[in-house]
Amino acid sequence: MSKNAIVLASVGVVIGFAGFARGAKMPPSIKQCASEPVKYVGDVFCDKYYYDGRLRQAVGVHNYQAFRANRSKPAEGGLIGWTYNHQPYLCYWKGRFWLQYLSNLKEEHVPPGRTLIMVSNDGLTWSNPKVVFPKYPLPRINKKYDDVGKVDLAAGTFSVMHQRMGLYVAPNGRLLTLGFYSFCPHPRKGPNNGQGLGRVVREVYEDGTFGPVTFIRYNTHSGWNESNTNYPFYKKSRDKGFLEACEALLADKLITLQWWEEDRSKDGFYAMDPGKAQPKAMSYCHRPDGTVLAVWKQQLTALSADEGKSWTRLGRNKTLVTNGAKTWVQRTDDGRYALVYNHSATGDNRYPMSIMTSDDCYEFDNVLCVNGEVPPQRFQGIHKPFGSQYFRGIVEGNGNPPGDHIWMAYSVNKEDLWISRIPTPVQGAVTEYFSQDFENAGDESDLSMWNLYIPTWAPISIVRDPVKPSNKCLELRDQEPYNYAIAQRVFPQSKKLTVEFRIFVSQVGHSVLDVEVQDGRGARPMKLRFDADWLAMDRMKTDPDMFAISMGRWMDVRMELDCNRQRYALFVNGKEVDDNIKFGEKAETLERLVFRTGPWRNCVWPFIVDRQPGTKGLYVEDLHGSDDKSAMSVFLIDDVKTKAF
Repeated sequence: MSKNAIVLASVGVVIGFAGFARGAKMPPSIKQCASEPVKYVGDVFCDKYYYDGRLRQAVGVHNYQAFRANRSKPAEGGLIGWTYNHQPYLCYWKGRFWLQYLSNLKEEHVPPGRTLIMVSNDGLTWSNPKVVFPKYPLPRINKKYDDVGKVDLAAGTFSVMHQRMGLYVAPNGRLLTLGFYSFCPHPRKGPNNGQGLGRVVREVYEDGTFGPVTFIRYNTHSGWNESNTNYPFYKKSRDKGFLEACEALLADKLITLQWWEEDRSKDGFYAMDPGKAQPKAMSYCHRPDGTVLAVWKQQLTALSADEGKSWTRLGRNKTLVTNGAKTWVQRTDDGRYALVYNHSATGDNRYPMSIMTSDDCYEFDNVLCVNGEVPPQRFQGIHKPFGSQYFRGIVEGNGNPPGDHIWMAYSVNKEDLWISRIPTPVQGAVTEYFSQDFENAGDESDLSMWNLYIPTWAPISIVRDPVKPSNKCLELRDQEPYNYAIAQRVFPQSKKLTVEFRIFVSQVGHSVLDVEVQDGRGARPMKLRFDADWLAMDRMKTDPDMFAISMGRWMDVRMELDCNRQRYALFVNGKEVDDNIKFGEKAETLERLVFRTGPWRNCVWPFIVDRQPGTKGLYVEDLHGSDDKSAMSVFLIDDVKTKAF
């Protein structure tokens, strides 16, 4: 980077960013922070033995499953479902959300591979996927790779796709989708090491159809060009708007730096020569002084004062405990900054999904959990770490949906695709107790202070009361054999608390309803479980205490919890069940109420899902019945109240 560029960035006077930086806290100059451009300055760290890290929850996050993998009944069509789904990208264009992801039949680095796109009007309910880049038959490949020896791939062997960028809204308003066709000479030899064919592009039309597939850049240094590939070069197109969009993309050194990992050409196209470092999965945003902050996997970071035309030497963010998963950074609608990644860094396990925030895009603090759920991995396959991973929001220039939210796409267990809607400002605590009757909610998306976790087969909805149709209530419906729905609400940190709610057990099939009051780190001093006939009170003993209930009628439940005594009282329909129930787990304070259609699973130990004997992916099998819905359970909740006493 030139001396002039460094000086320019250090004083925060980059042309065109005066308004952007107004009122923002300025970060240190490039010269001052180039060796470590991002710092975590907080004192909260994950407990690696819990999927949620025992972090406080980011208040009001709604997590929606956008795509549920299914081997025998594929939503995407075909005779066999592809159960390795990963690396999603998100944009907002023409009033809709567009989600691109890549897919393999079973596991990573094993062909065939392809790329698909889904569409949503609201970011919550998604269309079935459409294949945008189909599987690609390779010519005969006979090469030697030092780490795998001699490789001989027969003609007709299918490619594997790999791309660190998927969607681009061009200055002329066209939407492009991009992918990278490559191959893996061996499952241990990734497709992103420069041996691939090249990068393909096609236009996405507003009606959800696509233009023709063309190559926008060949890996010529590996011997690939127009003569030995199946799609034409983009310049053969007669669509001037498409050509203009492609040229704008190729000219953008900031956007195209995301391509380096698969390409690795030394022809001068890329503005950065990483040397021995391997910067993978770039994410970037503009700091308040107008400079660009880029973050990659494994703590790598760099800064640019000229829109990606030159960069500082790659530095390491030593305080970010990252791993092999992606890190995402962006400016948020409230003028602050957010960084989303797996804060635990427990080997290659990828949980929890956490967020931290900053005023200056340099010092980040207040780490909170966005999604701490790790459902069972339903399908066998290698290279499939557990948990939420590969987070991607909406890149600058790729649209901004209505409302003040951070929108994140990611995969879970490299099988399913999820969306998180995170409200801004991001907060982990509230100051007021609540009384919620659901009358003013049109649907579940209006529950802005509730944290919702909604699998496709376990929806949460606002419905009419079956007894009094003029009344609205919250419904938790569950037909998911290996996951559950969660509705939880944060209240002020309390030592003595009264919790009230009404519950209607409508139908009990595979799932029951658990109700818990937890502390800020997820400790569970009390647990109630509602099924068709019984209300069980779990005191962490061998046998629970039981109280007979009836389906098909509303029940009033009240709890009085006292952390000083480590006990609580329970009342049902105004009658005392027990006034001296001992806490099952110690809690000094309480701060969230949880309704969940399944048993708690947030502890890694003693279930040791990430400590299987042998090699991950080889000592597991597909889970029985995971492609079919389970017997339905339906629970209604209303008039939820909390207050101190």
